[in-house]
Amino acid sequence: MFWQKKQFLTKEETDTILQSIRVNEAKTSGEIRICIESNCPYMDSVERAKEIFVQLKMYNTKNRNAVLIYIAHKDKDFALFGDVNIFNKMEGTFLANESKALARHFFTKNYVVGLSNCIEHLGAELNKHFPPQGEQKNELPDDILFGK
Repeated sequence: MFWQKKQFLTKEETDTILQSIRVNEAKTSGEIRICIESNCPYMDSVERAKEIFVQLKMYNTKNRNAVLIYIAHKDKDFALFGDVNIFNKMEGTFLANESKALARHFFTKNYVVGLSNCIEHLGAELNKHFPPQGEQKNELPDDILFGK
């Protein structure tokens, strides 16, 4: 399902985003992942994000506090999808507001800035509700998944 050939981000941009994920995950027990596909197949982006979230078993975190940033770059579509405790703990408008901010950056093709800002805001919000506990364990890989 996933492959590593990048067409949306350069290697340097990918490295910048991965570093942002690592830095922000270090401040929380929460997890952040990114999946980038060229097109969103057969359904809307939120449903596709949910499907990928389940396929990646992102619900298997101890605190059920993982967030997926899904991007269908040729469709110019994306979605933020969080596990059950994201919705239970975070303010209801948080993901919607982050989506609007990300859309503004994507509209001007500032992908790296938009993703880095979104990751930073997610990290701060995750830290507020899910601070690090004991020995930090990275429950999910930090790599960016590139799909078809």
